[in-house]
Amino acid sequence: MTHRPAAQHYSELKAGSLQTGHLLLLPDGERSAEIQSVLVEEDDFGTPAVVLATLTGGGILRIAAGSTVLVAGPGEGVEAASPDTAVVSGGPEQTAVSEESDGAASLQLVESPAAGAESAGEGAAPATPAVVVPPLPATTPAAAAVPAGPSEEELALIPAPSGTPESVVEAAAAAHPDALGVMLLSDRLAKGINTKSGSCLKDLNDLAHELFVVLKDAENALAVADLLNVLPFDGNPGRWTSVEAALSLSSYICRQTGQEDRADVYEKLLRAPEAMETDPFKARMNAKVRQRSLNEPNLYDKEIFRAIDNSNPDAEREWRLLRLEALMFLRAHGGSETIGLKELDRRIGNELESVRA
Repeated sequence: MTHRPAAQHYSELKAGSLQTGHLLLLPDGERSAEIQSVLVEEDDFGTPAVVLATLTGGGILRIAAGSTVLVAGPGEGVEAASPDTAVVSGGPEQTAVSEESDGAASLQLVESPAAGAESAGEGAAPATPAVVVPPLPATTPAAAAVPAGPSEEELALIPAPSGTPESVVEAAAAAHPDALGVMLLSDRLAKGINTKSGSCLKDLNDLAHELFVVLKDAENALAVADLLNVLPFDGNPGRWTSVEAALSLSSYICRQTGQEDRADVYEKLLRAPEAMETDPFKARMNAKVRQRSLNEPNLYDKEIFRAIDNSNPDAEREWRLLRLEALMFLRAHGGSETIGLKELDRRIGNELESVRA
């Protein structure tokens, strides 16, 4: 159920003044999204032209720098926006932004009612000057270099499951009869594994992480994760999130156990959706957004410190598990421009030690 916000809870702000932490009201007037980071693109004359606001839940909003938007404080009766899709008004055209893997965005122009009125010549709104977006430099960050997907020979390095997916889960659970977390997850999965179900994929990913992170069972964790790792990207970011996490975990395990070639396969599968965009401009934009998300990851520092201050070890552990997934995701991408591989390995080791304590 959506909630219509109260007008007095919002204030107008130029898009060029948006900052991290602002709760941005979306055009439907009923949902909002918190901004994780802001990137301002300038036109060829050096004037701010387009604001790219990365949302905390994923996805990008593309807003004309001169547009006026509404911002609110957290928790003021506005339903959080889905990270999958958002529409931002920027003049006679609107830009629909759909999330893709790695927080990248696919841009699609849709005609707004005002534009339709202009074309009809009735009640037309004043024309808004077109925003000129300069092409990205040819020397885009390293994230623009998307490796080719794995070959058939490389895919053969991922062993086929020994039996049905349900039997793989049962075998993993049988190895840890006293582990409550494994038991609860395996009981749900034993009823049948449906790879079209987002909740089922999440349970498989959670089970793989429980086996490795908590129980240090790398073998069974890989076996369970491989049930997800072979699934292709189907265009649904929600389901792909679980596959991403499983691929990142598998890559880390293989790096730690000396299976470098197999780790390379998982990392290529992880980045396969990045090569699906055929439009050069969209591909460059996606690469820039992706690199920014890698350079400025959400590692849940505020949430962890808040849990420590409140003496809430359960909440701290849950946030650290999310941080661990984020660090493994970065590790599977080869690090970023701000966090190198050695530093990532150190941080992952610290988080594993903390969670297992």
